Amino acid sequence: MEPINIVLHEPEIPQNTGNIARTCAAIGARLHLIKPLGFSLEDKYMKRAGLDYWDKLDVLVYESLDDFFSRNEGVLIYFYSKKAAHTYTDVPYPEGVYLMFGKETKGLPEELILANFDHSVRIPMREGLRSLNLSNAVAVGAYEALRQQGFASLCLEGKIKGRG
Repeated sequence: MEPINIVLHEPEIPQNTGNIARTCAAIGARLHLIKPLGFSLEDKYMKRAGLDYWDKLDVLVYESLDDFFSRNEGVLIYFYSKKAAHTYTDVPYPEGVYLMFGKETKGLPEELILANFDHSVRIPMREGLRSLNLSNAVAVGAYEALRQQGFASLCLEGKIKGRG
């Protein structure tokens, strides 16, 4: 089974990226980071947020958006933006899908959303609020993709010790 691909375009906050890395490790997703990054990959806050999952994670780093697109031609990408017309539950998420999220302060570039409007999706929220936390938005999108794929390769059984 091809993993889900989480793409962060110019992430700025190390703790968010660390939390996203932890989510990626937990669900078996590949993490793609597009520079410039607002931190060093050695940042202690990012490492701490990801805890001890870094060795269970496949991370790819790109020098620019152009570098990302040239190395990932022909893949299905959904661009997450509050400016999109479709909601994240309106689209199908096949194996190997890419979910792209923008930087915390500005989101994805508007020209990228306009050029890919049919593949842009939003997470509904109350009017007047700027956005969800980036790591929360990634979790919402990733788990919808996993739900549609039947949570393949994930443990679905709860285990409570001492219960029948």
